[in-house]
Amino acid sequence: MTARGFAAFPKVKRRVATTWWGKAWVKALEDTALDAGMVRLGRRYAHAGVVGPITVSPGRLHAQVHDDDTVHNTTVSVPVLSQVQWGRFLDRVAENPAHIAALLDNDVPRDLVAAAQESGVDLLPGIGDLEPDCDCDGWELPCRHAAALAFQVGWLLDADPFVLLLLKGKPERELLDAVRDRVAGPVGTRTPVVVSHETAAQLPAKPPIPTTTPVVLAVEPPPGFDAAGLTALMEIAAGRARALLRSGTLEE
Repeated sequence: MTARGFAAFPKVKRRVATTWWGKAWVKALEDTALDAGMVRLGRRYAHAGVVGPITVSPGRLHAQVHDDDTVHNTTVSVPVLSQVQWGRFLDRVAENPAHIAALLDNDVPRDLVAAAQESGVDLLPGIGDLEPDCDCDGWELPCRHAAALAFQVGWLLDADPFVLLLLKGKPERELLDAVRDRVAGPVGTRTPVVVSHETAAQLPAKPPIPTTTPVVLAVEPPPGFDAAGLTALMEIAAGRARALLRSGTLEE
């Protein structure tokens, strides 16, 4: 099982999730909580810097939370995607090279999440999806320690959406390798993109299909990836797009 560790956040006066997916994570916490007062207390604990280093692994968050003279072992569990669900999600990513670029740029496109939902894949948690567990004597769900941990994970998601994908079951390298394999697959194995007549009327005229290899822009690779590997992935995606255009797979 792959896990990632993150250093403890220092004490801060105020910090909130700023991305739309980070806010969605926090909303799931707030909507699930049985005690709004405990959620507010958990937010204060998150700001106080009492949460230790956070470990993220598929389906599980863990940290030690300091409370007075006691250290509590705290976890928050989330549902992971099945292999079938991952296949559907990866197909959606591979259909649009822009989604790949967005993820590598630490962005989660709303249309990608919506497309995944249409395929029965929920990337973001909903009510009841965050399951807290703590060895403290609190009966609340979540207790202040689990709420503090969940709030700080919202901050992690702001900086790196691959944390969310790891929680759902796929480490970054494995996910990108799977996308690369799909993009490099034979033309015709992907589900054709269907464009309605209404949508097509709003699209600009199709540019002429290039006959030469386009210039691939340099993109700063994520940690653990070299520029050559990323460029190869982009070239595969571009070549596949050209092949789809020539084969007339795009339906109106």
